[in-house]
Amino acid sequence: MKLDGAFALVLALLIAVPASAAAWEPTKPIEFVVPAGTGGGADQMARLIAGIAEKHKLSPRPLIVVNKSGGAGAEGFLDVKSKKGEAHTLIITLSNLFTTPLHTGVPFSWRDLTPIARMALDEFILWVSTTRPDKKDFKTAKEYIAAVKEQMGKAEQMKMGGTGSAQEDQILTIQLEQALGLKFTYVPFKGGGEVCVNLVGNHVDSTVNNPIECVSHWRAGRVRPLAVFDTARIPVGDWKDIPTVKEALGVDVHYLMLRGIFGAPSMPKDAVDWYVALLRKVSETSEWKKYMDEGALKPAFATGAEYVKWVEENEQLHKDLMAKGGLLKK
Repeated sequence: MKLDGAFALVLALLIAVPASAAAWEPTKPIEFVVPAGTGGGADQMARLIAGIAEKHKLSPRPLIVVNKSGGAGAEGFLDVKSKKGEAHTLIITLSNLFTTPLHTGVPFSWRDLTPIARMALDEFILWVSTTRPDKKDFKTAKEYIAAVKEQMGKAEQMKMGGTGSAQEDQILTIQLEQALGLKFTYVPFKGGGEVCVNLVGNHVDSTVNNPIECVSHWRAGRVRPLAVFDTARIPVGDWKDIPTVKEALGVDVHYLMLRGIFGAPSMPKDAVDWYVALLRKVSETSEWKKYMDEGALKPAFATGAEYVKWVEENEQLHKDLMAKGGLLKK
């Protein structure tokens, strides 16, 4: 049987010209590693991103959040570092991206990973409990710092709770001590959610939690924010009523923390591009914008060279801060 001439021509062209390769997209669930405990800022953000992606059908495969907090996040970082070339592994980073290797000497650097996107910058706030057993109700940072100084001459000093040892919270605590001539007993916990719970339970006297980690307890009247560690007030909602540390205490102690996403080492470029597009779409949703406002995070989406430059600069900043605080590995 002879083929019709036109049909034969089409068939010949299909055989001669290979179909163009489809754009990359995930073919299995994406492991989304959180190098911190549950309930903290990084954990909350990772779960929000996964939820938004699912709700808006932004990914053909789900993002599965896995907490690997051991060794101040070293467990998570080393796990992702070991997955060279893997296109289905992400990690959300806070500033333990810098502090953990600088303090512990663990064989890891952010350069071992593939930068994908900076999602936001996070604030820190000095918080106190409103239900202290001694009935003291500190309404200003000056009142609280005066009590800290008074306690310094006694057997037990005021306790400052924070996430991890030699991490962001302890860096800020040391900065505050050095600027004001204070001394706290620093008490480390696994994650920011646990830190605020211990403040509410009056197991510590104060914390320097991120806003999102204590906001629900603030709304419930269990804790009070006294000062924000930034160069300007947080400009949204009720947060704008909180003075900066400089306004409240006369010293310029400020710090912002990374909320960024990295991939496994040597992640294929087409996979990186797909994740950048995914995260950009997430950052444009109403759910994300509401989260940013309610949690007082600074929108700071960045990718490519801009993101890498910021990470390089902040690695050096953390070296300087940790050297000043005596936190670098000897």
